[in-house]
Amino acid sequence: MDVSTEGLKKARRAGLFVNLGTFLIGYTTGVIAGALLYIGPDFGLDELQSSLVTTVLLLGAMVGALGSGRVADRRGRKATLLLAAILFTVGLALAAVAPGFWVLLLGRAVMGLGVGTASALVPTYLTELSPTQIRGRMLALNQLMQNVGMLVAYLVNLTFSSSGNWRAMFWVGAIPAVVLALGALKLPESPSWLVAQGRVDDARSTLGEVTGTEGADRVVQRYRREAADDADRSTQDEESEQQGWQALRAPRVRAAVVVGLGLAALQQLVGINTVLYYAPTIMAQTGLTASNSILYSVVIGVVNLLMSFLSLRLIDRVGRRPLLITSLVGMGVSVALLGLAFVADLSPLLKLIGMVLYVMSFAVGMGPVFWALLPEIFPSAYRAQGTSAGSATNWLSNFAVSTAFLPLAGAIGTGPVFLVFAVVCLFALGFVGKYVPETKDRNFAQIDADLRSRWSGQQVQAA
Repeated sequence: MDVSTEGLKKARRAGLFVNLGTFLIGYTTGVIAGALLYIGPDFGLDELQSSLVTTVLLLGAMVGALGSGRVADRRGRKATLLLAAILFTVGLALAAVAPGFWVLLLGRAVMGLGVGTASALVPTYLTELSPTQIRGRMLALNQLMQNVGMLVAYLVNLTFSSSGNWRAMFWVGAIPAVVLALGALKLPESPSWLVAQGRVDDARSTLGEVTGTEGADRVVQRYRREAADDADRSTQDEESEQQGWQALRAPRVRAAVVVGLGLAALQQLVGINTVLYYAPTIMAQTGLTASNSILYSVVIGVVNLLMSFLSLRLIDRVGRRPLLITSLVGMGVSVALLGLAFVADLSPLLKLIGMVLYVMSFAVGMGPVFWALLPEIFPSAYRAQGTSAGSATNWLSNFAVSTAFLPLAGAIGTGPVFLVFAVVCLFALGFVGKYVPETKDRNFAQIDADLRSRWSGQQVQAA
């Protein structure tokens, strides 16, 4: 796609604002790590209630992700982003004014609906809005902004830790949620979605601001060919009459579904969010005070953010597969060493170093690359539902691991649990090596051919 310098700037600005949705994902998932240290005593929460306050957001995220694909296809990407912003605002406000456990739980669940909606919608929107030459960076920005949100949450937690004002921690998050809601009204609609709705002139107008008139005409024609190709292929599928989630049963997208959902589950089963969510709790077990435990989580958040910046620079240069493979090797080694540090009961500083190396390895590859790959491997007609399914799988896996971590660590020890995660990293490395295609500098036909070749074991030529 021939894109002017000014056009690239406009695409970047729009993409950056859309990623305010993923900033809120990071904030709402990260803020509870510090807030829970003060909510528990205030409300007299037991261990089960404390766990529910953390994990109910993940269940809400799964539900939000499940429903977002259909909403995005019917109402458009802009309307779905606005819905996510409203859910974030309402959920954060409910948590901030909660008089007790049940209202707090409701607020966290509503936040979760916003998290799931945004996590499925933003990668789809960015894929359809971004020119090819910056697509990887824009999608990696998705993970970067999530890490920024998490770090800001940790810093807000630290700011209010001396007063123990956990309500203020939630109110701060409501500010960007309102900004997102107002800004969503002015964002451009996805050109691909506009073409699918028959609004070709509107799509051409949106693209023209980035590519110029001639470039817009070429892109619109490509979208129309892709839509026609998807329609022709779907008539050959047994599931051609199915809509929504049932459409993902079509043989046309079987390989993409397996790879997308498999990678979605593995991104969580490697255990990264046990560190990101429970870092203060883990470090408090070593004898540190609550404030010092939160400070350690800020260190982890800073490292997470810095490595995400590195990934942003590398993803369109070295490609998706090399980053994934390097990431998983680093994660496997570091989490194994972390597990051994807990088994041998080494110093808190050595355990922190292990967690930092683990987070570094994740943030440079497995974290951002999954969200970049997920929308890239699905045809345009299936992209919203495919991304929605991958996001829902990701949040369900997140819920399972996060819920099981503390009870399992109590039963067998924190160290052995981290050693299990090291084994999962090894399995994930094999999965990526065999099934995950490279998408850097490729159009969909090339990506699809590589994907189906890996899945079938036979060479498939790009259409």
